Amino acid sequence: MAKKGSKTVQEAEPLKLFYIFYNQERYDNWLKSLSEARFDADPKSDEMPEGFRILDSFSVDITLEVLKIIRLFQNNRFTKEESLDRLGQVEVIIMATPPEGDLAEIIEILQLQKLVLFASCRKFISGTYDKEIKSLVKKGREILDKDMEGALDYAAQIGAGVLGGASCCSKYVKDDLENPTLFDEWLIECERMNDAIASLKNFDETVGDED
Repeated sequence: MAKKGSKTVQEAEPLKLFYIFYNQERYDNWLKSLSEARFDADPKSDEMPEGFRILDSFSVDITLEVLKIIRLFQNNRFTKEESLDRLGQVEVIIMATPPEGDLAEIIEILQLQKLVLFASCRKFISGTYDKEIKSLVKKGREILDKDMEGALDYAAQIGAGVLGGASCCSKYVKDDLENPTLFDEWLIECERMNDAIASLKNFDETVGDED
């Protein structure tokens, strides 16, 4: 019996090896696409400039790949420790110092937005967060200018709540987004997380699919 049980464990464990997450090559490929794209608007077209369309796809790609880790954690494929380790590996890539050049400022803005993605995931994995989203939004907005880290903590709790099934966050984003605050950007990312986690509902049923 012991031998049979051991074989079962050995067969189940390798499934984890098929999951491929964000890597440096993937990140570099996105940077290359951005470096080759135009960001200036075409006066003859109403479409968003190519560079900003690629940037948006880049942002979505990061969120989806990070939340695959969360989905696997939810499905008990990864332990808390394994999930945090995987999350940290991706975070090192995304939050690294941007290469010098024209894209540096754009990547830094993207990184500011993604602060809430990684912080939310850590809080969700740890299971320690407030679920009163309306109150968290109010508190976060009130302290953003004087305590960015505190505001991020509130935003991360909102994001963790979203990953846990809470409804958010478009109704809390200011109507006028010509000049969004950083907290608005974090709420938009939380909403993006909400859409992404829903789209990954059946992700774990196809082992090895990284797209």
